[in-house]
Amino acid sequence: MGTNFYLKGHRGDDNPKYHIGKRSAAGLYCWDCRITLCKGGESGVHQHNFGWYERCPVCGKAPEKEGLHDGSVGRELGFNKQPFAAKTGVRSCSSFTWARKLGRVRRIVDEYGREFTRGEFLQMLQECPIQFTDLCGHEFF
Repeated sequence: MGTNFYLKGHRGDDNPKYHIGKRSAAGLYCWDCRITLCKGGESGVHQHNFGWYERCPVCGKAPEKEGLHDGSVGRELGFNKQPFAAKTGVRSCSSFTWARKLGRVRRIVDEYGREFTRGEFLQMLQECPIQFTDLCGHEFF
């Protein structure tokens, strides 16, 4: 589950020249302490062999209730249409896996045809505190 982003005019082209990257739901995250609740750390958020803490391991805060209309899973499924914004407390987050450096890109389109300016895209990345760059320059879906 995730959403791919491309340079405008190249939607669906997974060549890293045009594929910017993929946003994916990444589980619970303490936005105050800046830490994932995944016991495997940031590198384990998309693996299923790690467990999850019930509370933030740093401050002890419990997760806030979220539904499909306000959480990151709902964002990926198209139900969450809330404006992108910084979060607080323990709530869901997304990760972003980069396929290339953003560079001077001005117009971006996601796999569903929604267009973003550079500023709107950077605003969206606020919900992606976990970012992976190890696939830059490689084709992936």
